[in-house]
Amino acid sequence: MTRDDALKQLSHIARERAFGRQVGSDRLIQAGLDALIAEVESPSLAMLAGLFRSEEPEAPSLFDQVLEELGLLFHPPADSGAATWAMAHWIAGQIADGTLDPATGTHLIWADIAYDLGYPEELQSLVSCALNLDGWEESWGVSVEELNREAIEAAKQFVRKRPAAAAGS
Repeated sequence: MTRDDALKQLSHIARERAFGRQVGSDRLIQAGLDALIAEVESPSLAMLAGLFRSEEPEAPSLFDQVLEELGLLFHPPADSGAATWAMAHWIAGQIADGTLDPATGTHLIWADIAYDLGYPEELQSLVSCALNLDGWEESWGVSVEELNREAIEAAKQFVRKRPAAAAGS
């Protein structure tokens, strides 16, 4: 893992946690270890990477300290609607850049985001992709790979359009 990869991993986990996703202490410690091995420098990084299993409860606060030292701490918008749009853009960006499986990502947008936002038109193509991928059957005459490509393209278009409601994200 390169230094840039390690920083990207730390930033990714920071956003996951900021958007309320559960991230285990073991994963926080491993990310710290990966960053340390990749020669990322932070005063608290070695402490995070060296935590024993019995010290796992300390991992979240040490992880936040490392993020702050590296300038990677992320705070979603205070407004819940803007935060939900920011999460939609974050997930769509991961689908678009290939770091998140299209079926998983579109399902998250459908189940966790579109519902909360009242199924806005801006998310319709991603929700449709989620439904198609979720219910796909071989008899449809279209491959899962083609549905995945459609989902990636829908995610790219969504990220490019960036609805006004998400401008603050």
